[in-house]
Amino acid sequence: MTAGLLRAEWTKIRSVQSTLWSLLAFMVLAIGFSTLIATVISADWNKPGNHPNHIMLHTDPTAVLFGAGFGIGQLAMGVLGVIVITSEYTTGAIRSSLLAVPRRLPMLAAKAVVFDVLDLVASVITVLVVFFVSTAILRSRVSITLSQPGMTRAVIGAILYLTVLGLFALAIGGLIRNTIGAIATVIALILVVPPLISLIPGTIANHVHGYLPTVAGELVAQTAQQRGDVLSPWQGFGVFCAWTAVLLAACAWLLVRRDA
Repeated sequence: MTAGLLRAEWTKIRSVQSTLWSLLAFMVLAIGFSTLIATVISADWNKPGNHPNHIMLHTDPTAVLFGAGFGIGQLAMGVLGVIVITSEYTTGAIRSSLLAVPRRLPMLAAKAVVFDVLDLVASVITVLVVFFVSTAILRSRVSITLSQPGMTRAVIGAILYLTVLGLFALAIGGLIRNTIGAIATVIALILVVPPLISLIPGTIANHVHGYLPTVAGELVAQTAQQRGDVLSPWQGFGVFCAWTAVLLAACAWLLVRRDA
């Protein structure tokens, strides 16, 4: 992998308009929904009735701060990861790329590195803005700071989770090679499969649910381990990284074996 390969992949990524729109959508959705939730919670703080979010803000603040915004924002990040690689198959540009770089693995590695750096920068900005804006809105109701136990780890964990999520989606896009099919698969793995598995009674189903990629990965963004969690935060993140590594390896193997 050379500097020229990295520059070429950066040029390809920034020249695809849908990539920039997806990145913007991720940041706007995550920041916007998190800010909205914090504003509503603050406005309704003294209203009578049961408010589960008030308890969660004391026991696991990041579940509230990151929950709504990232629940939707991560879909945009998943879409971005998919289109970074499937757009080349859709337009046929992948053939030109492989003619210019006959060794396919360096090309895939360069694409993953460039995209992951872009993903990391966007995730750092988004997570920090969400955290500091949301805590500022809630400051008069509850004090939430980075010095609280588990808070710094959860904030860093949220950044790491979103960064790996982009690679996870990119790997699925490389395996399926079809934008609609790959996006549907990513959305299913994030939103559909985990709730369905959690409905199955029994200990085995609980463990299967706990080892699902995004379910395990999200644990690192929690302030404290919750009842029923099968894995610890860093164990969960390790499982998510393992899923991503396996999918990237499969993507690389198929790229070498299959025609473009």
